[in-house]
Amino acid sequence: MNGRRRIAWVLLLVVNGGFAAWGFMAAAFPDYLLGPGGKPILPAGYEGYGAGSWAELVSSSPMTAKYIEILFRMYGMFNLIVGLMAIAIAATAFRRGDAWAWWTLFVANTMALVSAMTYDATVNAIGPFELSEYLGLLLVYIALALTARLRAAERPIAATG
Repeated sequence: MNGRRRIAWVLLLVVNGGFAAWGFMAAAFPDYLLGPGGKPILPAGYEGYGAGSWAELVSSSPMTAKYIEILFRMYGMFNLIVGLMAIAIAATAFRRGDAWAWWTLFVANTMALVSAMTYDATVNAIGPFELSEYLGLLLVYIALALTARLRAAERPIAATG
């Protein structure tokens, strides 16, 4: 593995490891995952979106609050799974230089991180963890840009007739 692919691989591991870690925290410990203003992310998102109080929702409609929490935990699980799958692809096929892995990491990271950014903007809950999504996407694009020329150089030359 050459130096550029090694740097790209490490960047992809860092970004997707962070994505998976965030997903784990959202699924397992949403009350400890901080959002804007030091509030837990779930109440911060709810209050940012509807301008209502999370505490009022919990007291007036506890089953609705529990349902929202379950949905948020499942969102965390999906983040965890996407992060782990991207790590597996980066650690195997991407390191080998498989073209499908390059494209898969490009599309999957773009979709996952942009959808997370869209959620944050929609619920007006952009805090320190959420800003890392922008940095993460930039690092993914740097990693893939570092290896784009390598992909082109590794293509077999087609025989001309």
